[in-house]
Amino acid sequence: MKLWHCHDARSLRPLWALEEMGREYELEILPFPPRFFQKEYLSINPLGTVPSFEDGAIQMTESTGICHYLAERYAPELSVPSDHPEYGSYLNWMYHSDATLTFPQTLYLRYKLLEPEERRQPQVATDYANWYIARLRLLDAHIKEREFLCDGRFTMADIAITYALYLGELNGFADRYTEQVRAYLAAMKQRPAFITAIARTEGSDVPSLLK
Repeated sequence: MKLWHCHDARSLRPLWALEEMGREYELEILPFPPRFFQKEYLSINPLGTVPSFEDGAIQMTESTGICHYLAERYAPELSVPSDHPEYGSYLNWMYHSDATLTFPQTLYLRYKLLEPEERRQPQVATDYANWYIARLRLLDAHIKEREFLCDGRFTMADIAITYALYLGELNGFADRYTEQVRAYLAAMKQRPAFITAIARTEGSDVPSLLK
């Protein structure tokens, strides 16, 4: 298996997943955004986004989809079976992580940091930051008495959601998190596989998402 990754980008989800699984994999670290800084990458992923993932003939580009694939194919201990009462909840958290919690942050980043200065729109950035915080209400209520999101154990859903919270922390939103959200994020960040995944790109001199 091979993963193309940028430091702190959504590709952290499958990178962390691979570390949790203890699988052998090849990692290629790209400068962010690779479509500008490493144009030959477009031959791998015409979108120029990360992640890209290969497993034999399988090619994927969606971070939560890759995590879903890895769990279903190789790591059932990180999944929730389809006949389980919390299977629907598991899938909902997996895709809530990107569609609801990561999406507004990408727009915040675009209009706060990534656009040329003359095209930045501070009010738009602020609006999407507020949108993100408001969308944490579901998670906040869910984890008041839970250590993990589903089935009382760590699953790919925790990886998917934690990345959105971690990105929010990098964006400076953590002081707006509730106590239980902060505690959940802190606990997830203490997992050895998360620490290892972060360390794979710490100190890299390639341009990263927020640098």
